[in-house]
Amino acid sequence: MEMGTQYVGKLEPFLLMSKAAKGAAAAKLIQDATSAPGVFVFGELLELPNIRELAGHEQHSRFYSLLQLFAYKTYPDYIQHKDALPALNDAQTIKLKQLTLVSLAQDNRILPYNELLRVLDMPTVRELEDLIIDAIYLDIVRGKLDQKEGQFEVEYTMGRDLEPGKVEQLLLSLQNWASTTASVLAKLDEKLAEFSTRSVKARKEKEEYDKSYQATLKEVVDKQKEARNANKQHVFTGRSGLTPAGLAELRREQARQQEREKELEKAKGKDAEDPDSMDVDEPAEGSKGKGRKPSISDASQRQQRKRTRP
Repeated sequence: MEMGTQYVGKLEPFLLMSKAAKGAAAAKLIQDATSAPGVFVFGELLELPNIRELAGHEQHSRFYSLLQLFAYKTYPDYIQHKDALPALNDAQTIKLKQLTLVSLAQDNRILPYNELLRVLDMPTVRELEDLIIDAIYLDIVRGKLDQKEGQFEVEYTMGRDLEPGKVEQLLLSLQNWASTTASVLAKLDEKLAEFSTRSVKARKEKEEYDKSYQATLKEVVDKQKEARNANKQHVFTGRSGLTPAGLAELRREQARQQEREKELEKAKGKDAEDPDSMDVDEPAEGSKGKGRKPSISDASQRQQRKRTRP
């Protein structure tokens, strides 16, 4: 059952009795209805002919004003017009304060204790919290008491009767709300369309980037393969080549050749100083090349003969 709808049923007995009540009986009916536990809506009772007649009655018009007070007014309104209204009993006072709490909760989600103490004319915080707890149990408001922050956090509240002339104002507010909501929805649709367009564009750009990346990657890999193949063709295979290993081998060979030439120069110098070295056996008749350079082994043999000669 929706919050507050159960209270319409509790007003039903007073609606039936009002059909036969006039004058003082109708005034007494208003007193009973505003004091009855669980009755928090009075709009239907206000619309009944026998009750409306009280508005023009000189003696009982204040009871009609009292019913209007409980239908859509608050406790500060009672204090302001107290002299023109009947005195409230304890049950009526508590109910009017609870209805005032409902009205405040309709306008603000956070109700500070200081404001509630002032508006409801409550002497202590303890009594204020008891009033709020009773209202929660009666299911006319829902919320949470925050003693640390000193406030009542409203979650939901029942609806009260609308004061004459407020229907048009409420309708205008609803129209403004509907217009604002439609504008917000239109903006959201525009944003969604924009996001969708951006998403499609971003997806295409990513696909193009991936294609470009793959093409560039393939080109780099191909060039690396070509470079490796070119290096394989220049690997040193003997005493020639341009690879670092080939150049090192060529330098070593040149160093060995220089060593051999130095040894030959030394051997020639010693032969020129020792005339006996001319007794070396001549080469065989078939051999040519008188001008050939003596080998390392020939020079070594000459030196050996010189040592062993008597």
